[in-house]
Amino acid sequence: MKQTTARNGVWRDGNRVRLLENGEEFFEAAFAAIEAAEREILLETFILFEDKVGLALHRRLVAAARRGVRVEVLVDGYGSPRFSPEFLSELSAAGVSFRSFDAHRPLLGVRLHVFRRMHRKLLAVDGRLAFAGGINFSADHLADFGPTAKQDYAVELQGPVAADIRDFVHASISSRGVGASWNPAPEAGAAAAGDARAMLLLRDNAGRSDAIEQEYRRAIRGARREALIANAYFFPGYGFLRELRHAARRGVAVSLIFQGEPDTQLALTAARSLYRHLVDAGVRIYEYCERPFHGKVALVDDDWCTVGSSNLDPLSLSLNLEANVFIRDAAFVGELRRKLQDLMTQHCQAVDPADVPPYSVLQSITRPLLFHCLRHFPDWAGWLPAHTPKTRLVAAPADADNGRTP
Repeated sequence: MKQTTARNGVWRDGNRVRLLENGEEFFEAAFAAIEAAEREILLETFILFEDKVGLALHRRLVAAARRGVRVEVLVDGYGSPRFSPEFLSELSAAGVSFRSFDAHRPLLGVRLHVFRRMHRKLLAVDGRLAFAGGINFSADHLADFGPTAKQDYAVELQGPVAADIRDFVHASISSRGVGASWNPAPEAGAAAAGDARAMLLLRDNAGRSDAIEQEYRRAIRGARREALIANAYFFPGYGFLRELRHAARRGVAVSLIFQGEPDTQLALTAARSLYRHLVDAGVRIYEYCERPFHGKVALVDDDWCTVGSSNLDPLSLSLNLEANVFIRDAAFVGELRRKLQDLMTQHCQAVDPADVPPYSVLQSITRPLLFHCLRHFPDWAGWLPAHTPKTRLVAAPADADNGRTP
């Protein structure tokens, strides 16, 4: 089976991939996998709340641990700041190992660990099935949450790339949530399960600091007909913007989908500050106005796409720990394209270049300064001692000596 390496990742042949849209599809598939687990459940998530989704996950994890499945969970200390004693004690009693990443205590009621988040959303079950994407375990990913329910995507994977995800999450949970020591084996660690090529790529603060961004840029440089990016938080560096402009100017149909009803107003303000720069090169921009857009997906032509946790903003590109799966499969790319085209035609407002104000002389001077400050602020903030990565065991298994806890 031929494998190809790319920037700290390995393209694996022989995968089965399935696109999951929003919490309705993702939770059904993830919960079914957890219920069927026989040996091991490894989970990393940025957000886990004690709402109806978090409690449904909790029940399944406890039940799995009680029937002898090894269950390891890592959540982010900023995204998932607190849990009730009952929630944690039930996990401990069942034998679940439950850790929090960068779990610094507030100082005078102020949370200092704002940056360097464990932003990944990965689930591995028995080394044979895995999930990746942007969907957290919280009720705001379900339509019945109301007008602020998020629009998002994930992917279910089976085959060699699922084994890669399992090996990485195991290494991550065993090494303070960073997983920098993990390197994919040259040869596949699992049998083929389908026809798709896929690759797991990570962003960390060690040797993979720009792996996800560079794979995006490589694909955009090679685009022949189309590049479609749908991303919740968009404020990349000049190099990324240059690739998009060059692609549009050589005739590639470059389309971008952003939040039009953002959960954070700063995200829309930052993205809109780039509109003039992009539309002048022929880039088409759409704002999704149905509800908050939380996706982190993209496709190029008919043979490349990505689904993952990484936004294209300074936090995700400079500080956060992220995970994206890249896929080469015409059927999967086609399905993602249909989903995004429906979004554009049914639920988005196209940005008219005539309505984007030109830069004034003063803005031509101040905008580059503001751009660089916003782009590099997370890097500067990352020097703070409060952002030294660590994990804390917040729910230790009652039988911690039996080998359940690494």
